[in-house]
Amino acid sequence: MRRPSLTGQLGFTERIFVRGEDRELANAVDDGLALVEEGLHREMHFADGLADVTARYLLEAGGKRVRPMLTLLAAQLGGGTNADVIQAAEAVEITHLASLYHDDVMDDSQMRRGVPSAQFVWGNSVAVLTGDLLFARASKLVSALGERAIQLQADTFERLCLGQLHETIGPQDGEDPVEHYIQVLADKTGSLIAVAAQMGVVFSNAPTAYEQPVVIFGEKIGVAFQLIDDVIDLSGQGVAETGKTPGNDLRAGVATLPVLRLRERAASDADAAALLERLERDVIGSAEDGEVTPAAMDAIAALREHDVTRQTLDEAHRWAREAVEALAPLPDGPVKKALVRFADTIVERSS
Repeated sequence: MRRPSLTGQLGFTERIFVRGEDRELANAVDDGLALVEEGLHREMHFADGLADVTARYLLEAGGKRVRPMLTLLAAQLGGGTNADVIQAAEAVEITHLASLYHDDVMDDSQMRRGVPSAQFVWGNSVAVLTGDLLFARASKLVSALGERAIQLQADTFERLCLGQLHETIGPQDGEDPVEHYIQVLADKTGSLIAVAAQMGVVFSNAPTAYEQPVVIFGEKIGVAFQLIDDVIDLSGQGVAETGKTPGNDLRAGVATLPVLRLRERAASDADAAALLERLERDVIGSAEDGEVTPAAMDAIAALREHDVTRQTLDEAHRWAREAVEALAPLPDGPVKKALVRFADTIVERSS
């Protein structure tokens, strides 16, 4: 799938740790992220020359390391950052990076994090094998953390694969397309964000009662993020502002939520049916045709202005609200406030 990590367009730490009393928490997270970054460059080193280059390719392309940040942030609910928390955060980020290599092959994506995708540079086989190598390296890190970590990683990896499988085959007869799509988002994005936060709780020895709240928060905020991404895909601002070519997901053949909602309306709304026809003719699945045509840009702009896009934004905000509500069992304090601000920052990406 086409999904980027929560990257350079957001100043996360500046927006999450906004008050003076947050400084101690911010410093703990920042110090932990520095250790994670060192560990990523160490753990993603391979003796084989080609593997070393391809494995580091997306790591060096950048990223805000938001999943490790959530691991470190959740760890402050317990004993704070320790060696196990750092190792868990590294494993989560390497798993995420591995999934990007595979996603770009599945979607035939040409760009990732502002650089040509690995499959575009080296071909599908090299990209897939590089992703496999990174999954193996993440599994090695997790195995050193014990049986609980192995189980969490295995369950998440299973969901990542199921999400990709279900996205690939599409909804089956009698299955609601929107429900199918939301489940794909929960599996492919929500599951990894959820386990990132859960590992922070587990390996900081925080109370077990905090696990489920952060898991629910992570999964729901992952869905909210992807729904906002569906709207950003329609942005007319261009690559420099959003990091994406307008309509990139649609052109890759991904039926995002605005399109799914438009299809629902097309059955009884002639204007919606006409717009859907334009999208299917000029945009959806047109990635192989090269540059975005004027007709495609016009259709994308029309979808951007249609009410189904506002409906998608509303649904993203609802998922974010539910994510925040899931945090109710956590103690009041800077960690909980930071998680709430994180949710707010996710949905503000539409601006």
